[in-house]
Amino acid sequence: MGEAILWGAVAAAPLISGAVLATLRPWPPQWLGIVLGFGAGALMASIAFELWEEGLDLAGPLPLAIGVAVGAACYYLANRIVEKRATASAGSQGAPLAVGALLDGIPEQLVLGIGLASGEGVSVALVIAILVSNLPESIGSASDLLDGGMKRTRVLGLWAGVAIVCMLATVAGFALADAVTTEFRAAASGFAAGALLVMLVDSMVPDAQSKAKDLTGLATVLGFAVAAGLSLAS
Repeated sequence: MGEAILWGAVAAAPLISGAVLATLRPWPPQWLGIVLGFGAGALMASIAFELWEEGLDLAGPLPLAIGVAVGAACYYLANRIVEKRATASAGSQGAPLAVGALLDGIPEQLVLGIGLASGEGVSVALVIAILVSNLPESIGSASDLLDGGMKRTRVLGLWAGVAIVCMLATVAGFALADAVTTEFRAAASGFAAGALLVMLVDSMVPDAQSKAKDLTGLATVLGFAVAAGLSLAS
């Protein structure tokens, strides 16, 4: 259990670290767009080389496809609720990224905890890949929330809450490892992939494009290449 707590904290740390970085200084819009583009590319690699491949290897296409559909629908509905409640002073662009991080982080770290309980190791490359994808996401969201007028304490509290919930998901996965099937693990990977795909198309990439303009594509490809290389190395 101690190992699950440790690795859960390591995997979730980039979420709160990015929010802290965003509060230390204002990020120029172009820089922020480049960071978001890099993070979007890293998340695309995570979907392709970690979530999708792992789901197929575990239980084949059907549980994975079901998970993808449910994850996409859950993100869409959750984001619609957030958008209705968001005001101009609350940073409407930042909230969808936080929702995406939560819906991605819970199943992803749940699977991490299950893997630890099953005796699977955690490579340094995989941990770095998680950092590369999660850090830009939290920086971008926190910066948008701050620009929208949300207080620093609330932004940090929001992302600390997301990080804690994701860390607890690792612990829950470790505790429930004996009770879950490979189909469940595949569906959980698919759920995270589906939520991320909708978030990327609806929020992260458009936000990056509006800030970084022509540099967005280059930043996205660079993020994809770095994260893909780390994923393959793991």
